[in-house]
Amino acid sequence: MIDHKVPLNSLKFFYYVAEYGSVSIAAEKLYLTQSAVCKQVKSLEQALAVQLFDRINKSLILTTEGRTLYMCCQQIFGQLQQCLEKIQQSKPINSPLVLSCEPTFSMKWLIPRLAQVAQLNWGFEVVLQTGGGPVNFNDTQIDLALRRDDFNWGTHLYTEKLADEYMVLIQSQQAKSDPQLLWSSSRPNFEKQLRRQVGIQKLIPQSQWVALDHFYLCLEGCMAGWGATLISIFMVEKELTHQTVQVMMPAFTDHSAYYLLSAEPIENDSRKQIFMHWLKQQMSQTQQNLGCI
Repeated sequence: MIDHKVPLNSLKFFYYVAEYGSVSIAAEKLYLTQSAVCKQVKSLEQALAVQLFDRINKSLILTTEGRTLYMCCQQIFGQLQQCLEKIQQSKPINSPLVLSCEPTFSMKWLIPRLAQVAQLNWGFEVVLQTGGGPVNFNDTQIDLALRRDDFNWGTHLYTEKLADEYMVLIQSQQAKSDPQLLWSSSRPNFEKQLRRQVGIQKLIPQSQWVALDHFYLCLEGCMAGWGATLISIFMVEKELTHQTVQVMMPAFTDHSAYYLLSAEPIENDSRKQIFMHWLKQQMSQTQQNLGCI
């Protein structure tokens, strides 16, 4: 039996600090503050009545006892990971696949296509949750997340590139001749990217730029004739196909891309593989239909 005085949860914190040799990196991987990680490691040292790290010039060096515990944790957590992967592989094929996806992309591109999934007889349902940014797979039931690579999601996730992003400058058919530019503040560094687009600045000077919270609002404002907007082709596929908007500048790549994120290897779950290949095919088809590739 393990001594009940030893806080088992703190072993995970110790392992991450020892693995990366850094409290800050361990905190990032665990989605916690540095102080919380330090507190857990200190609690473990107190419970064991040993020092696990030497703090030398802001560096953490494992002590003899620390190295012994670290090697033990490597074996234990390695075996645990194998066990979890085995459980995942045995997960029934008909269990729902939970996907996290950004709201506007979901509404404008993904949801209209999910009706097809029921007709494909995959044997499982796709459950959609809207959200953006970092994903904590440890505290949610999410299986996959669809994200653009405009933030650092760390090295602990398994990723698969789906498609490059293409942006297009549009305005409604009823827009005034001197439009303002509606742009979304929801993407990091989007305003900086806009400023680098000389063509846009020639068409619409910065004095006429208006920031809104989401691309959906930008599109709604654009369709109402309030102004032009720079938006992903995946969010305006229907409008471009039916020519309900005017293209002010042809679609161009912004050098970002969409990725599928998973806490476990995608190849270990047949549901994830099936859905990933379908997404790639659908996104490629959109790009072809709109003349991007």
